[in-house]
Amino acid sequence: MQEESKVATSNFNHTPVLANELIQLIAKLPENLKEQGLMLDATVGGGGHSSLVLKEFPSISVIGLDQDPEAIKAASQKLKIYKNRAKVNNINFANFNSAEKFCAVFADLGVSSPQLDEATRGFSFQKDGPLDMRMNPFEGITAADLIDDLSERDLADIIFKYGEERLSRRIAKKIKDDLANKGAYSGTKSLAYAISGCYPQKLRHRRIHPATKTFQALRIAINKELDVLSLLLKKAPEWILPGGIFAIISFHSLEDRLVKHAFKNDDRLDILTRKPILASNQEISLNPRSRSAKLRISQKI
Repeated sequence: MQEESKVATSNFNHTPVLANELIQLIAKLPENLKEQGLMLDATVGGGGHSSLVLKEFPSISVIGLDQDPEAIKAASQKLKIYKNRAKVNNINFANFNSAEKFCAVFADLGVSSPQLDEATRGFSFQKDGPLDMRMNPFEGITAADLIDDLSERDLADIIFKYGEERLSRRIAKKIKDDLANKGAYSGTKSLAYAISGCYPQKLRHRRIHPATKTFQALRIAINKELDVLSLLLKKAPEWILPGGIFAIISFHSLEDRLVKHAFKNDDRLDILTRKPILASNQEISLNPRSRSAKLRISQKI
């Protein structure tokens, strides 16, 4: 029972996180790799990181990927001034295969500001919107479908596994009871309100909203985010030239743990960041969403 989503035609303005750190990283590449070099931006979004690389390094070209059609429209517009140095493809990086070799492979795993801010995408409970949460709003099941289709036990398992939510069983029971007795939730705010009610009164008004972990879990499950990340971590080292770099920005512990262990256990890679690089206080003050960003870097041996 999937309905085609109406995608908002926003301008997809998004401030790239840890952009200076990425530029510094590319600058340290061996000159022979930067000369006519090619970078893969596996999550091009609105083109923020890629545009900075293209501007700073005239010898480097970029291939950008994104599963979100709106992101691809925005990136195409932003990067068109670089002509044939920038190519973008509407594809999930898990489905990408390349005969090209790259001086750098980069991925920013966060949900972009336009996706969060556009209510029709259903990622956020700050504005009411449909229970969607698909990165590509034309493929896969929606959040509404997911919570309707899953058993109470399976829903609780997803909320616990992907949201690390202690109250997962209580929340899953509330959701399934509501669906059985009241029908479908009207939108993101009504679901968030129901989740909040599962928390003790004294815990409902902390800095982190009670629904945050459950919304994260549903989004991860719908978009198979950890599965596709695992595929990228496995495939990408084959695409990187010796001496080239593999850089990933993650935003929660599940992603960061996957990246950390993959870099550590891959004998094709040498770890350059024993501890992740974090956003500076100045960047956080300008872009609060950078607070949870972690950048890990490895180098192809």
